[in-house]
Formats: sequence, C-alpha cells, structure tokens
Amino acid sequence: MSKIPPHIVDQIMQTAIIEEVIGEFVQLKRAGSNLKGLSPFTDEKTPSFVVSPAKQIFKCFSTGTGGTVVTFLMEKEHFTYPEALRWLADKYGIEIPEARKQTKEELESISEKESLFVINDFANQYFQDNMHSRDEGKSIGLSYFVERGYTAETIEKFQLGYCIDKSDDFSKSAIKKGYKSEYLSKVGLIKVKDDRTFDFYRGRVIFPIHSISGRVLGFGGRTLKSDKKVAKYYNSPESPIYNKSEILYGLYFSKGEIIKRDECFLCEGYTDVISLYQSGIQNVVSSSGTSLTKEQVRLVKRYTQNLTILYDGDAAGIKASFRGIDIILEEGLNVKVVMFPDGEDPDSFAKKSSLDELTHMIEENKQDFISFKASVLMDGIDNDPIKKSKLIRDVLESVSLIPDQITRSVYVQEIAKKFDIEERTISNELIKVLRSKASKSNSYPGHVEEVHTSDIIKKSSEARVKVSTNDEYELDLIRFMVLFGTKEMLISDGDDTEEKSCCVIELICDEISKDDLTFNNEQYRVIYEMFEKNLQENVLLTASHLKKLENQKIVSFVSNIESSEIELSHNWIQKYNIYTKSESDNIYKSVMNSVYNFKYHKVDELLAKVKKEIQESASGDEELLSLLGEQMSYERVKKKLSDKLGRIILK
Repeated sequence: MSKIPPHIVDQIMQTAIIEEVIGEFVQLKRAGSNLKGLSPFTDEKTPSFVVSPAKQIFKCFSTGTGGTVVTFLMEKEHFTYPEALRWLADKYGIEIPEARKQTKEELESISEKESLFVINDFANQYFQDNMHSRDEGKSIGLSYFVERGYTAETIEKFQLGYCIDKSDDFSKSAIKKGYKSEYLSKVGLIKVKDDRTFDFYRGRVIFPIHSISGRVLGFGGRTLKSDKKVAKYYNSPESPIYNKSEILYGLYFSKGEIIKRDECFLCEGYTDVISLYQSGIQNVVSSSGTSLTKEQVRLVKRYTQNLTILYDGDAAGIKASFRGIDIILEEGLNVKVVMFPDGEDPDSFAKKSSLDELTHMIEENKQDFISFKASVLMDGIDNDPIKKSKLIRDVLESVSLIPDQITRSVYVQEIAKKFDIEERTISNELIKVLRSKASKSNSYPGHVEEVHTSDIIKKSSEARVKVSTNDEYELDLIRFMVLFGTKEMLISDGDDTEEKSCCVIELICDEISKDDLTFNNEQYRVIYEMFEKNLQENVLLTASHLKKLENQKIVSFVSNIESSEIELSHNWIQKYNIYTKSESDNIYKSVMNSVYNFKYHKVDELLAKVKKEIQESASGDEELLSLLGEQMSYERVKKKLSDKLGRIILK
C-alpha cells in the first residue's frame, strides 16, 4: 500500500468530522459543549465516552483511550493508520492517488487479517461481477433477486451477487490473482481436498456480511435448488475477522436510521432485512438465523435503548426465543414483540404491503414481553392454577433480570393487572426470585451501583497519563507547549529593560537549551525535540499537527492533554463547586513556575548523583575535593531556584 501524501493527510484530517464518524458507532447525546455516550471499548452502564467537536478528539474514561478520529478507527475497527485514512477519504469523497499494483511478494507480506479482508473484498466484487456480466449470473442469480422484487438500487446497495455453479470457477480466479489457498479456505470461500479446490458457494446467490464500518467480514449463500438434501443456506465459518455472535446483518446500512428513529427492528434472515429496508423501514437488522447473543444486543445498545423483535407468523420453536428476550432485558433495553400473521414473515408481508400498511401492522401488533410470553405459555393451561402460577414465576424470572428498579416496579404492576393478582403478592414473589439469585451469585441482580463524585474523579484520574514523580515536571512543560505553545507574551529581564514579544515554545526551548538540559522520559524527549527542531526552522508546531502524526502513541498522548479540560467540564464545576483559575490568565508566570520546577528537580538529580559519588570516594582524594565543590555549586543553584519558587528548604 503506497504512502498517502502529507497534503492529502491534511485534507482528510481537516474534512473529517469526528462526531459524525463516531456517531456511526456510538449513540451520542449532547452534554454541554461536548457529546457523550456509552464506551464502544467496554461494557458499561454509565456513559463515560466523551467527544469534543471543538477539539476534534475523543476520550474514553473507562479505558483511558483517547485521540483523534483516526485513533478511534484504529482502536475500534483495528485499522492500520493508512487504512483509517483511506476509510475517511472514501467517506468524504477525497481522492487519494492510485497505489501501484502490488507484487505477489508484497501481497504475501501483508498481515493475515488484512489478507483475509483483501480476499473478501475480491470475492465480493467477483460475485457481483458474475451476476451482472456473465450469462449464468444474469439468468439465474439476477433473475432470482428481480423475482423477489428487489430493485437495481437495492441489489447494488446490499452488494448482492452470485457464485457460478462450477466446482472451481472462483478458486481458480482467486489463486491466479495471487491469493493463498490457505487464506481462501480460512474465510470459507473454498474447500481443499486431495490438492483440489472446490468453491464453497457454487450455484448460490450471495449476501455479503459487513462490519459496522462496511468491511466485508463474510458471506451468506442461498441455494436455488429444490433438493432437500442440500442446505438452504451456507454461511462463512468463524475466522480471525468474522465472529457471527458479534455481528448483526444490515447494521452497516441501518445504524443511522436506528439513531434517528431511536428504535431497532430485529428479524431473522437476510431477505427480511432487505425487503423491509426497500419498503422504507430502514432501522432493521438480522441475527442471521443464529440465537441472539449479548454481544449482538450490546451492538444495538450503542444506538438505541428500544429493540422490537419481528417474529414470523409460523416461527418454529418460539419458546426458544425467550432466552433472547431475557438477554435484551438483562442489558437494560426496552423490548417489544411483533407477531406477523400466520404464514407471513417480514419479507413476504413487506412485498405485498405499502409502507403505511406495513407500519400500521407493526404498530398495531406491538406488545410488551409480558403479554407475549404469557400468550405463548398460556396455550394448554386451561385455567390450571398450578400451571398458571408456574407461568407467572416464569415471567417474573425475566423481570428479575432488568437492572433498573423502577422499570421492574412498572412491570410488577402490569403483571398484577394482567393476571388479576394483588400487586403486593407479585412484588413479594419477585423479591424471592431476586434473593434466590443473590444467594447463588453473592450479588444483587439488577443492582446498579451508585456513582459518587469521588468515584468519577478517581476513574478519570486513573485514565490520565500515568507519570512518575520525576517525570511530572517534564510532562508539565510538554503540556504548556501543547496547549499554549503559540501564545504570545510580553516579557522583560528587569525594570529598565524594554519588553519583548515571545511565545511559550520559544521561552521553554530557550530556558532548556541555555542550561543544556534534557528530558528523561523518552516520549516527552521525542515531542520536545520535534518542537525544538521546528523552531530552528522558524516553524511553531501546534497540537493539531501532532494529532496528524502516524505515531498514535503521540496522538493519544496529545489528545489526553487536551481532554483534561473535558474532565473538568462546566457542568462538573457547577455541580461540585470546583473552581479553577486559568493558567492562561498569567501565562508567563505559569510557564516560568513550571520551568523552575523542572530545573529544580534536574539539579536535585545531579546533587543526589554527586552525593553518592562523594560517599564512594576515598578520604583526602583530589577527586573528593572536586566533588565537594560541585556539591556546593549545585546547592547554590538549588537555593536560587527555591527562592524563585518561593520554597523553604528544611535541612
């Protein structure tokens, strides 16, 4: 992959809007001048993920991760630096000069994961080309989708395709292009037997499965043959880039609409999603026929708290779906259920209905999980009191999973009304269920810990850059250069000296260089030397420049410094009576105080070193006399710095 020119990198970074990009992965809500949401890097119930549109940075206080929009994509999607930039360029329509064609050796040197992504991209395009440019593809694959009522726009959007019904049509083409059969097999595109390769999806229409950012993770292939011995669907196996329990089909296309509607519809299959989407209901995803997992529910939770499950009218094993509902409740989402008419599913109903009819049917048939579960379990009870009491306990088992106490109380009221039982009786029974679970797990299910101010401050402080005592004075100087580097000051050496203009970077570099001092911390030294080198070339480095570097450790470090202002937000200052005096009110005094601190501790380090050498020297040695003189010199310098800092040194 060829290097992206610096001016294109600048254009990408200036064009990309961090809140817009992160908003595709996290549901963000306004919090003062910033935006806040649940961390995409960890499972949390209290939002600690903050985006600053003004600074174009993010900070996750749960994990300590922070940086720019590029950092976010690298952390969330495991992109390399160039991949993140190319993703942003594609999103914002920025043209990057074409990379030269890679040699076979270069392709082999790419990391395994990236190789698998490249292979899937090739396969995705190959299957689409088959369907639109080859006779078999057009007559079988394309005609199938057209007969299902899919428009050309829908077929193109979902990147639907077809695999030629020949044992090795795809594998021959892929291997000829230089892709390893080992990797082709790993993502499930081919099977290898006795040194022969066979196309896994031959004779099937293809549904690509995308990540949230649009990368192709795998495929679903549907047979068009009526042979009952042939599996209707083949899906990609688990691989280093595809974990089916963490993926929802269609989320890449629907996430924006889910946020807009503040609701997500969950159905079973690929065609359900596509038909509903084409009909105008675009906040829809599918679990692709697998049992719903916690990871999938948490994906939805990033965008909305409201999940509505759409069940086929003749769905088999409907009781097995209760586990999915319990997972949704346990994650704190609001769950509703819609049963389609007998013999119908979202796909078939959407095809024969207008958008108004479809929307009306869904809204009219929505029911809460209590009504749904009760209606399913009531079948065959015939007013049997024992079976009825078991049903109520079954429903209460689900209610006990809800983390919010108020929501649980509301459901207790609903159960009492539905079964015509005193609310106190239902409430007492729920307490029994909760106590039973608590005794098994030694914790109170559904209990949400109260977060105190001290916890928040402790949490955010732990997420900051960890520094040793010796490094904190170096960090302080770097912080001034990052936050106020180009700020101009008027300074003078004495009362009779004319004031001169100087910026923070110039002042710090001058003070450090005239005493020939260096930084101990390697990262701080690298950043300082970048400031110094650019200053020698009459260029003042800024934080925005540092955040464009490929070195994401520096990007994250600079963003963490900038996010310190996010931590003490205006709301916190008001709520907890925190008052701070801005360092920029007297920037010269603030910087020089930091410089003197830095020098004081440098002298202290040298003094400690000399004292150690004195202890190790022989008595009366000429070297000892020299060392004693050096010690006195350092003591005098330390005293002067101490006076400037207003300190009193205790002997």
